[in-house]
Amino acid sequence: MKALPAIAARPGLWLTALRQVAALARTGWWRTWPPVPTPDRDYLHFRLVTQYGGDGAAPSGRDVVQYLEWCRQTRELT
Repeated sequence: MKALPAIAARPGLWLTALRQVAALARTGWWRTWPPVPTPDRDYLHFRLVTQYGGDGAAPSGRDVVQYLEWCRQTRELT
């Protein structure tokens, strides 16, 4: 995944990344093998198509960092 090195290089975003993983993880993710907290496939497909306009698109590391920065800033406002 292209996003991991970009996130790893920014320790200030680690907590935000963990919060987003928890927030986006599908319900009961620990009941399926492998127990990895990933978003629902249909939701993820919808978000990628609406963001990038086509199937098979993947966010760049820069896109993920910008998203996490936005999440952190939004959380600070509340």
